[in-house]
Amino acid sequence: MANNYKFKGVALATTNETALITAEANHSIIVKSIRVTNNTGNTPTISMDVLDSSASAEFTILKTQSLSANTSTEILSVPLVLEASDALKATVSSTDSVHITMSYLDIS
Repeated sequence: MANNYKFKGVALATTNETALITAEANHSIIVKSIRVTNNTGNTPTISMDVLDSSASAEFTILKTQSLSANTSTEILSVPLVLEASDALKATVSSTDSVHITMSYLDIS
């Protein structure tokens, strides 16, 4: 079993639900940090869901949080575990420039 610490950044400028990270088959991911930065003077909202592939259902982990103008916020207070084929998704309320960064452990 291999453990790899990784970082991923996603720049969003769309109101479409967007997959941020998906655990590969036979992998688990432990997300330690999700940091969201609003790069504009506007105040969009963000929501996050996890698509649980084993239950074929989507579960809300963050419901409509306001993003203050030109600031960053940490989303997680405890680690988030994604099992094989689970996907973390985000939806932003406007096409403002929002950056989402994640630090995680990929276990294969």
